[in-house]
Amino acid sequence: RILDVGGETVYWNIAKDFIDSRNVHITLVNLEAPVVTHPKMASERGDATDLSQYADNSFDLVHSNSVIEHVGDWIAMRKMAANVRRLAPKYYVQTPYFWFPVEPHVRLPFFHWLPEQLRYRILMRFDVGFSKRRSTIDSAMEDIQRMVLLDGRQFAALFPDAEMRSERVLGFTKSLIAIRS
Repeated sequence: RILDVGGETVYWNIAKDFIDSRNVHITLVNLEAPVVTHPKMASERGDATDLSQYADNSFDLVHSNSVIEHVGDWIAMRKMAANVRRLAPKYYVQTPYFWFPVEPHVRLPFFHWLPEQLRYRILMRFDVGFSKRRSTIDSAMEDIQRMVLLDGRQFAALFPDAEMRSERVLGFTKSLIAIRS
């Protein structure tokens, strides 16, 4: 029983043959429930910061890939981390690293190190990353404040019972991984 917080079927389709050959069930939980057609997957609506619909240790593993940086401020991140830690004895959480020079969502170097006032203006002026130019300050600011990258100490504070690992690219740490096994 795997709970994937913020997961999508396209991610798990990479391992479709493995999933098909194992006794596994994956529940994807998102703000909007994605369409699921695989018989070993289910989709539910939920908020990573409030997963009170699930009892403690309802799953064998909680998995989350590049989600915690999108839940909001530190308080919201702390709530998500608490949910991850209580819902299963094991977890795997990955997030992009603040000190990697390229911001992964907009795919621009040094973007995340700029002041908010400059970042929202860039989003309103150019198509960047995975989306088109934002048409309002409101939409640009929402995006800026929903892309909060963490450094190693912050990530470790959220997951104090985990082993910390890193994913490296060309000698640079690109992302942080917390694993409790």
